[in-house]
Amino acid sequence: MTNTHSAIDPIRVEVISSALRSLVQEVGSTLVRAAFSTNIKERRDGTAAVFDKDGLIVAQDELGSTLHLGTLIGIIAEIRRRYPEDRIEDGDVFIGNDPYRGGGSHLPDIVLATPIFVDGKIHAWVANAAHHADYADRGHKHIFQEGLRIAPVKFAQRGVVQEDLLELILVNCQVPSERVPDLHAQMAANALGRVRYLELAERFGADTLSAATAALMDYTERRMRAAIRELPDGTYHSEDVFDFPGLAQPLDLNLTLTIDGDELFFEFDGPDQVPMGINVVWTALYATVYYSVLTVTDPDIIPNAGLHRPVHIKAREGSVLNAVEPAAVFQRSHTCQRIVDLVHRAIADAAPHRVTAASNGANTGAMFSGLNPRTGRYFVYMESFGGGSGARYNKDGLDGIQVHITNTSNLPVEALESEYPLLIERYELVDDSGGAGEFRGGMGILRRVRALTADVHVQWDTTRVTSRPWGLFGGQEGAAGHCDINGLEDPIAAGEADLDVDDVVSIYTSGAGGYGEPAARREEDVERDRREGRFTTWPSDQS
Repeated sequence: MTNTHSAIDPIRVEVISSALRSLVQEVGSTLVRAAFSTNIKERRDGTAAVFDKDGLIVAQDELGSTLHLGTLIGIIAEIRRRYPEDRIEDGDVFIGNDPYRGGGSHLPDIVLATPIFVDGKIHAWVANAAHHADYADRGHKHIFQEGLRIAPVKFAQRGVVQEDLLELILVNCQVPSERVPDLHAQMAANALGRVRYLELAERFGADTLSAATAALMDYTERRMRAAIRELPDGTYHSEDVFDFPGLAQPLDLNLTLTIDGDELFFEFDGPDQVPMGINVVWTALYATVYYSVLTVTDPDIIPNAGLHRPVHIKAREGSVLNAVEPAAVFQRSHTCQRIVDLVHRAIADAAPHRVTAASNGANTGAMFSGLNPRTGRYFVYMESFGGGSGARYNKDGLDGIQVHITNTSNLPVEALESEYPLLIERYELVDDSGGAGEFRGGMGILRRVRALTADVHVQWDTTRVTSRPWGLFGGQEGAAGHCDINGLEDPIAAGEADLDVDDVVSIYTSGAGGYGEPAARREEDVERDRREGRFTTWPSDQS
């Protein structure tokens, strides 16, 4: 355990920590405010982080998506590997998205990373990731079908955007008119982060700032180890199945978790990587496990590289949980949700009050694309939908929200209908989709979309269609999700279809599992549910 920075004033460390956390939140908020596309400006599908000079994460925007940590944690190391420090200049901005040669986790998440120089040397990095909803109507047998791969290269040199590189990127995009302002928004967000960091360096001194960030990581490590020690030592197992449109049969996923003093050891077992976009690269696996650990230890721990030190992760290379090139990865978020389920299920017997029953277990998404007759331009509307959140030992699950490794917002109906040739007919919670229990699971969502023009292509992806979110300690399963066109499921069973005018797509997300035996639920709680319009039917209500 590293602890070489204890001499620095802990109050100063706390002040600098708060300043760095404010910095990354301001960078993330600037990205959202300055962006053009609905997916970033409305749904906040992005995040920001500050790294030390060696590429260790110091602070992350906690309002952003947890999975985007997987998009960020490898890119600085890859830049440093590709570019000697004497080839990096003040004002340079790097761009990358490749899961295999850039530290990303899937291609729509484009990262811009900016070095911060103090006294002529790299002192830190600021980076942000944004999901560019562009690569529509793609295949997912391998990575080469999924979009443009960008190994980390200089997007701007000494503050000047490399126009030939920008043109190369744009000619591979389907909605280039959105990409330019979104990339400029990412540039502006990083520029602000650089200014704020330099203000801190001037206020506290560069050496003090470096010492404080190192001490902060040590402090996070100490808190994480202390929290792990509260868990009972032992080896715990969990298993789950992963279903997905196009899979001949569900995949069996397994976890062996060992708690040994102040360290955690995760050993995952899954089948070989598959010719579809659900494979997970190591950056996404690590980000998901780090999130899962935080939820069951001490959620108030500051997420930085110190958190990672007592956590050890193994998964076989070439498996669906640790894929290698050229595996497709576009829909890796679904598999990552199941990784969280595996971790929570493994820890449930050791710490039943620290976990929830299974949440909806998916990042249900739909992508509509085609020619917009109002603008004469190609459009891409992408959205991922929430679902039920798992019940806890003392509370019902939450209804219709993003869970675990996703943290994006709802796209308002008004914004959607003003941008795209689509009409939202229904947007509501799905009655009785939460599993019964002493505390019930959260309910899923129904989003019903009507096409207002012909030749609209829709791609739909989710999991928990043939499997269901499990309950804990007698709690019942949540309802499965599904999707249909005009009330018929078959046309979209393979995950995509072409729509004509007035075709209607109905997307149902899954609910979540209940916690505890349903019979133990007090009658006054049932009456409260009726008064508050929760609609869930309990066994005691059935005739």
